[in-house]
Amino acid sequence: MDDTRSNLAANVRRLREARRLSQQQIAQIAGIPRPTWASLESGAANPTLAVLASAAGALQVSIEELIGPPRTAVRHLAAADVQVRKRQGARIRPLLPESIPGLEIARMELVPGGQLGGIPHTPGTREYLTCESGRIELVASGERWELAPGDSLVFRGDQRHSYRNLDLRRPAVAISVVCFAVG
Repeated sequence: MDDTRSNLAANVRRLREARRLSQQQIAQIAGIPRPTWASLESGAANPTLAVLASAAGALQVSIEELIGPPRTAVRHLAAADVQVRKRQGARIRPLLPESIPGLEIARMELVPGGQLGGIPHTPGTREYLTCESGRIELVASGERWELAPGDSLVFRGDQRHSYRNLDLRRPAVAISVVCFAVG
């Protein structure tokens, strides 16, 4: 069996089983005969584009996902594989390995006494900052707030803002969540 057929067989079976549907049920949803579905799962099929489109639609995936290499349910990323950005007095490490439109979540580590100027985002953006360790000062629109471990702030991310580690001897760590306005 060639790679495309074996990929198709493994993917349609895995996706159907993940939805806890029988072959009969998914074939009905797809509008194709059950024996046709069975042949997709066995790797014996040489389906038309219409059959592939029907199967993909029933499983709510693209045709490419049906015929491509099977995706695993879990993806492991070693810490060394995550791109850490260094900006001013901070190291910023994304906490989500894949982008989610309109959302950024990152671990921010400020060096002792370090500062980081935030970049104003699009109008309507909200930011959430939670201090994990150390003491962090947030300045936004000329006002100052001091955060201790466990403290959180919610503020408009479309304004000038900055972060500062108040401790001159130890790093401070915070989790930053930016929810961009959907326009």
